[in-house]
Amino acid sequence: MTDSTSTNNGPEMGSPGDDSFAWTEPEKEQGGAGQQAREWLTQLQAMIENLATQAAPVVREVGIKAAELAAKAGEKAGPVAQRAAELTGQAGTKLASRSRDLAADLRRDADAAKATAIGAADEAGATVGSLTDAATSEASTADEPTTTGVA
Repeated sequence: MTDSTSTNNGPEMGSPGDDSFAWTEPEKEQGGAGQQAREWLTQLQAMIENLATQAAPVVREVGIKAAELAAKAGEKAGPVAQRAAELTGQAGTKLASRSRDLAADLRRDADAAKATAIGAADEAGATVGSLTDAATSEASTADEPTTTGVA
C-alpha cells in the first residue's frame, strides 16, 4: 500500500519556465519620459487651479465663522475680565492695608528696642559714673593719714 502523489507535468512555480511572476522592464520610448512628465505637470497645475477656485468660497466661509466666534468670545469675556479686575483691585487694597499695618508694627517694635537699648546705656552710664565718683572719693580719703598708722 503505497500512496502515490499526483504528479504535475507542467513547470513549477518559481521555476525558470514560469513567466507569470517575472520582472519585466518597461518599454523605453524615445523622448517619451520627458513628454509624460510634462503631461503630469500640466495635469497637476490644472488640479491646483481647480482646487484653488473651488476652495476659495470655503476658505471665505471658514474665515467668516472664525470672526463670528471671536466676536462672541469677546462679548462673553468682557464682563468676566471686568469682574476679575474688580476682584484684583479689592485684593490689592487689602494687601496694601495689611502691609502698612505690618510696617507700623515693625517700626514700633524697632523703636521700643532702640529705647530699651538707650535706657540701658543711660543706666549703665549712671552706674559707671557713680562707681567712678565712689572710687574717686575713696582715693581722696586714702591720702589722709589714719590714726592707727595703717594705710
